[in-house]
Amino acid sequence: MVLQNFEIGIIGAGDMGMLYARRFSQAGYVVNICDTPDRFDELCRKHSDLKVNVLRDGYAVSRRSDFIIYSVPAVTIGKVVEEYGRATKMGAIVAGQTSVKTPEIKAFEKHLPEDVHIVTCHSMHGPNIDTKGQPLAVIRHRSDDRHYEMAVEALGALESRFIYLTYEEHDRITADTQAATHLSFISLGTAWSFQGYHPWVNPQFISGINNVKVAMALRIYASKWHVYAGLAIMNPLAKKQLQCYVESMTTLYKFMIGGKREEFRDLVRQAADFIFGKDRSQKKILLDDDILDQFSLSQVPKEQGKPNSHLSLLSAAVCWYKMSMSPYDNLICQTPPFRMWLGIVEYLFCNEEMLEESIETALEDRYTQAEDLVFYTAVTGWGQCIELGSFEGYRERFERTAEFLSHKLEEGKDLSTMILKKLTDKDASK
Repeated sequence: MVLQNFEIGIIGAGDMGMLYARRFSQAGYVVNICDTPDRFDELCRKHSDLKVNVLRDGYAVSRRSDFIIYSVPAVTIGKVVEEYGRATKMGAIVAGQTSVKTPEIKAFEKHLPEDVHIVTCHSMHGPNIDTKGQPLAVIRHRSDDRHYEMAVEALGALESRFIYLTYEEHDRITADTQAATHLSFISLGTAWSFQGYHPWVNPQFISGINNVKVAMALRIYASKWHVYAGLAIMNPLAKKQLQCYVESMTTLYKFMIGGKREEFRDLVRQAADFIFGKDRSQKKILLDDDILDQFSLSQVPKEQGKPNSHLSLLSAAVCWYKMSMSPYDNLICQTPPFRMWLGIVEYLFCNEEMLEESIETALEDRYTQAEDLVFYTAVTGWGQCIELGSFEGYRERFERTAEFLSHKLEEGKDLSTMILKKLTDKDASK
């Protein structure tokens, strides 16, 4: 049901803002949208075919809209709300679409009039994935029952799967599911860039779970840098997990090159038992060989493949173990990268032959240890950048790596979308 005489405003006409605009417009809502004033003419031309009202700025959107959604980067949310919040229509509902809710809520509380209702949200996926059936966090922060129900009704146009949380719960879960996941994928890309080769010509990245690593890394680098920087730097709970991931990898790598075979093996096995149990025959994500090997960018024949230590995956398991955290508890708010990340960790640890090969490769293969040194350096470099809270440093590192991978980014994004669709279709058929 479409709420009558109810206009939805979107401040920020980036990829997610336009995704929302299309869905609300298709559902029958009057949609008002803007971006920065200098983009007004461009937006009018670019979206002339859409049934939306392109307005000049956030003042115009805020004055006439009943439900206003700030779809701007987390790093700018405070500044944007400070600018336009005062123009909010009396009694309107306001939401944000940032991936980090603590700074967003603080901005709303500081700059919105007292009569405004705050019911915020977060689509737990990127703009290239249909909102239908995807998890949508809905957060009632300051609202009476009537306006809360109106917000939920309007958000129903997205046809997403609602998850009701507080903003603190949201930030904890996103820290648990996304912080180390993104760190690992972006570090893989940076390691490839450091060495000057692309993974599709490296015999260690030609099949199976390596296809997922490559595809998801390319998917992230095909996106906007600020999406990942905001979550890593601005989420107060993310740094704890990032630090644990870096420390877990440091411990494992020192065991590898220090000849501490039993310590390495014991730590990996303890993590495996804690997360997956003694009996690992029942997998939950169910990444199968037919999915993993069906999609590949590799230019190297499969029979020429070399074993991989999968240090990034071993470190993830050790990190969860050290934090006493079961990753399965957070599947309710899974994002596509996290689902794939947990899926390939599970695939490795629930395949005893592959896990043993991974351990032996890490401990014995000098080529692999040299490769892993570059990856370890990339991880620690990103970790320091995030610890220092450097958005410019993050942007420079991200864009430099994206440029190195640029000629395959779209293909990688399409590949990862196909893998995710395969999994979604498989889930639906259960």
